[in-house]
Amino acid sequence: MRAALASLLALTSAPALAQSVVVSSAPVSSSVTVYRDMGRGDGAMNLGWLNGYALISEKRRVSLPAGESVVRFEGVADGMIAVSAVVSGLPGGVEEKNRDARLLSPASLLDGTLGNRVHIRRTNPATGKVSESDAIIRSGSGGAVVLQTAEGVEALRCSGIPESLVYDSVPEGLSAKPTFSVHTNSPSVTTADVTLTYLATGFDWNASYVAKVAENGKTLDLSAWLTVANGNGADYQGTQLLAVAGKPNQTSDFRALGAKPEAPSLALKCWPMDGTSTYPAWGVQPPPPPAPPMAPAMYEDGADLIVTAMKRSESLQAAPVAVTAQQEDLGDLKLYRVPVPVDVVPNGQKQVALLSKAKVPFQRLYTRTIEPWNAQDEGGLAVTLRMQNKAKEGLGLPLPSGGIVIMQSQDDADMLIGESSLDDKAVGERVELDAGGSDQVRFEQKTLSVDEDVRRIRITLTNALPASASVELRVPRFSNYRLSANPKPVPDGTDSLISVNLPAHGSKRIDLTFSAR
Repeated sequence: MRAALASLLALTSAPALAQSVVVSSAPVSSSVTVYRDMGRGDGAMNLGWLNGYALISEKRRVSLPAGESVVRFEGVADGMIAVSAVVSGLPGGVEEKNRDARLLSPASLLDGTLGNRVHIRRTNPATGKVSESDAIIRSGSGGAVVLQTAEGVEALRCSGIPESLVYDSVPEGLSAKPTFSVHTNSPSVTTADVTLTYLATGFDWNASYVAKVAENGKTLDLSAWLTVANGNGADYQGTQLLAVAGKPNQTSDFRALGAKPEAPSLALKCWPMDGTSTYPAWGVQPPPPPAPPMAPAMYEDGADLIVTAMKRSESLQAAPVAVTAQQEDLGDLKLYRVPVPVDVVPNGQKQVALLSKAKVPFQRLYTRTIEPWNAQDEGGLAVTLRMQNKAKEGLGLPLPSGGIVIMQSQDDADMLIGESSLDDKAVGERVELDAGGSDQVRFEQKTLSVDEDVRRIRITLTNALPASASVELRVPRFSNYRLSANPKPVPDGTDSLISVNLPAHGSKRIDLTFSAR
């Protein structure tokens, strides 16, 4: 009776103890919404250190057994923030979530087999014969790897002949891809469509502008590309790509929360296999070995993948039409949606057209910020291209921050005249582009007199151009001094602005007086 009861208990408890593992190797579909690095401002992306983040949503199909199981989502982003992950669609819900942080590598494979039996394979360099024998790993990957074989104890790769380790299996807990797993309890055998949504670090995006000034110098064509960078090893094929412009509130340190999985390296070190005659002078170091061929950098031209999304018509004769990201409102933020599926490749970039405006009128200004306390100063004025972000002025759309290249059309060729950056600009705001400096429109500053209550400065402007030049002098305002000049200064933010129309081949003098209040 006792034996029968024990057998019955074993049979009834076996299913409860068993736990199936279900592997989802890749998503069926996905969407990637990228948020910019707020600390970067309007500067360029650092492709080796991306501090933006993305909201990733993956649709996956899994076949679930009845009862308890572990569902493993392979191929998630390296910088996944596990605490943000939400899994929906499992019939039995989610009982536990885990971020599998140990990646498969030579070092982790060796460490995971510490104390266990492996096979050591050796090749005789003289005969080419390959032999294999059993060995037990007695030390980990921190320096020298010690093995115990039938012949005794030795260090790996210190025998002087080619040798390698062969493992029977992968230790439990190691993943070839970054993996996120959940525990669930399904009421029945079923196939479920599951949605995995999470935040991940290692992304960023930027707007890249090109302004082409017409030969008449009165209008320009403004175009922009949306450039998305993926610093993760995750591959998103045919994904829905979106980018968010603006400054959403963020208080958590996403980079600390999204620490990448561990993949330790393996470095084997042995005493050099040399004779005493190799280096006759004691203490003289051998010459360094020749440098290995350099692998392409993560974002070099030969390594990254920059693809423009294009949409073909049914006719092969028709020219492809560039796909442009569509702008949408997201509360007070702006959302840019790529209307066709695109590939966001690992450690690469993606470029999609963002906007294109032709014949936008602008005003060319020659500007300078005056420093009143300089006794003497002179030089060329800066060139500024000013536009109004209004529909009636040829623009009238939000402009996300990014770098801008300014070109000038000259005899049907485009010549570079300046490079600048653009901060976020809303509709209705003034847009100013720095287009370098001018040696043709210059200024000279001299201090005429200084006493206890009054400081007098003279600015002399000269124009060597064959056309008139619009000049704006910006003067800082001080709470304890009153500024007077002719023409009269106009308040502009924290500064005062003096505007002058300088005739062709002409000059003008402006006297500034700072009086103590």
